Amino acid sequence: MSRPVALITGASRGLGFALAEALSDSHHIVAVARTTGALEALDDRIQARGGAATLAPMDVTDPDAMAHLCRGIHDRWGGAALWCHTAVHAGPLTPADHITQKDWSKSVATNVTAMGHLIPYIAPLLGRTGRAVFFDDPEAPGAKFFGLYGATKAAQIALARSWAAETQKHGPQVRILTPQPMPTAMRARFYPGENRDRLTPPADEAARLIAAFS
Repeated sequence: MSRPVALITGASRGLGFALAEALSDSHHIVAVARTTGALEALDDRIQARGGAATLAPMDVTDPDAMAHLCRGIHDRWGGAALWCHTAVHAGPLTPADHITQKDWSKSVATNVTAMGHLIPYIAPLLGRTGRAVFFDDPEAPGAKFFGLYGATKAAQIALARSWAAETQKHGPQVRILTPQPMPTAMRARFYPGENRDRLTPPADEAARLIAAFS
C-alpha cells in the first residue's frame, strides 16, 4: 500500500466523518466508531472517491479493543502517519447539581479516561514523524449548563496540550485546533433552534482544518 495511514477516532458522523472522507484522497483511512452502519456509509463515500478504508466498529473506551486495533495497524502497515481524534460524548445540558452519575461516568470515560490508553497506544504508531490532531471547544468550559461536557472536554484538551509540549523537540507533532461551528447533531443538541444556515458545513471545515495541520 502506497498511501500513509490516517487513524480517525470518532469517524461515524460530523467532523470525524468529513475528515475521514477528505483525507481518503491521500491516505488509507482506519475509521473507528461504535456505529457499524455509519462506518459503512463512510466506506461507500470513500470508495466513490477512489479511496480505501479499514472499518473498526469499536468503542474507544475499551482498552483491550484499542490495543488490538493498534497492534493490527502496526503488524499490517508498520504504523500510522496521522491520528485525528474526534470521538466525544456530549452529555445533556444541565445545572451542575443535576448531573446524573450515569451521564458523568459516560462523559468521563469517553472524553477523559480513554485518552489515558489512546495516547500510549497510538504514540508508538506515529513515531517521531507522525501527527496527532485534537479539536478544542473553548466556549464550553465554564459556560452555564455545560459543566458535564465542558469539564470533561477541558480535561481532554489539557492532556493533549501537555503531550504537545512534551513532544515539541522529538515528535510526534501534536496539534490542537478549534473548529468553526458546524451543523452537527451534537451542536443541535446544545443549541436547538439555531439558524443552521449560518454554520460551516463539515466538509468545508474539514478542508480548512486539513490545510492547517498539513
